[in-house]
Amino acid sequence: MPDVSEPQPAHRSLGPSPRSLVPDFQVMTILGRVAELRAAGADVVSLCAGEPGGGAPTAVNARAAEVHASGRALNYTPTLGIAELRQAIAEHYGRWYGLDVDPARVAVTTGSSGAFMLGFLAAFSPGDRVAMARPGYASYRNILTALGCQVVELDAGPAVRFQPTPALLEEAEATHGPLAGLILASPNNPTGTMATREEMAALAQWCGGHGVRLVSDEIYHGVTYGAGDERGVCAWEYSTEAMVISSFSKYWGMPGWRIGWMLMPEDLAGAISGLSGSVSLCPPASAQYAAVEAFTEQSYAECDAQVAGFARARALVLANQDRLGWTDAAPADGAFYFWAQPGDRMLEEYGTSTAYCEALLERAHVALTPGTDFDTARGEQYVRLSFAAGEPDVAEAIERIVDFQNGPHPRRPR
Repeated sequence: MPDVSEPQPAHRSLGPSPRSLVPDFQVMTILGRVAELRAAGADVVSLCAGEPGGGAPTAVNARAAEVHASGRALNYTPTLGIAELRQAIAEHYGRWYGLDVDPARVAVTTGSSGAFMLGFLAAFSPGDRVAMARPGYASYRNILTALGCQVVELDAGPAVRFQPTPALLEEAEATHGPLAGLILASPNNPTGTMATREEMAALAQWCGGHGVRLVSDEIYHGVTYGAGDERGVCAWEYSTEAMVISSFSKYWGMPGWRIGWMLMPEDLAGAISGLSGSVSLCPPASAQYAAVEAFTEQSYAECDAQVAGFARARALVLANQDRLGWTDAAPADGAFYFWAQPGDRMLEEYGTSTAYCEALLERAHVALTPGTDFDTARGEQYVRLSFAAGEPDVAEAIERIVDFQNGPHPRRPR
């Protein structure tokens, strides 16, 4: 037996690592509360998540059913995805953008989230500075922070349509030092604004001239409403040194299938392949086999019809903005979000968008997302409404929100 009277060596304190202490993603927390309310019998209209209500294309569902009914073993696939799917994705870039993409440069991933993790690990080292627009998608910031990178937020407001510019990048380097990367989201989440062809070209040129890796989030391509290029501008039209990330979650309506992809810059392909084999082994097998059918003529037609439904829901929100009393709204050129302030009266009554959204969910059973997920500076003054659920849900939610806002409200403590 050890002599307990002798001094014992100090032990490392247990607990989470400092780099893991990133904020909760509020959307997922709210979805959990929505599930609790529905389990208790409440009729909740959820407009908090970017989840298309129509589901996957018919051919994708049919193929998935065949795969599971066949009894075949769903074993590991090649690390970067099955050849048929990589080929289909490459051909998709020819169809939409006129690009000749080598399937060997396509990496199929476990959702776009898996692509961001692999891409950031491959491209950036601890301490690297990576810029992103504010407001912007919280997961960029959280993943980079967990990897030890320094996130440089660009204050990209309405004057620049919530998109980064070379001038903002020059200012960021002057203030913080050289950048290693820039994340560009077009259409942007939460604002829905898009980079024009000229803006994409300018950003790609600036990044190329400054040794900065451009990471282009294009997961909302195809979900656009006639502003600029019909589908969106692909970064590879201007630079194949860019990392292009996309997904089946939005245009194809497959968020829970957890299947996405990346166009890999040539100098990162080996690193991404090696990392993928250790981080995830391979993307979900059955989702890969089914996703090949996402690129049929029928599937494209069904997805375009779903986008037309998003457009009707968007028009409904815009037509009711005055009734809602919401202000400072972004134009929502693409994606399926409406980013706005909930009005002076609501902010006066509740103080923050978080408190407003909590009251709206508990009392009117409408779920929205407070802006804190997307804007670390002014997020408590904004909300994000997702109209991905479709026109009927949006119409019902608008009436509930108007009734809620016109009703009595408890005064917050002074």
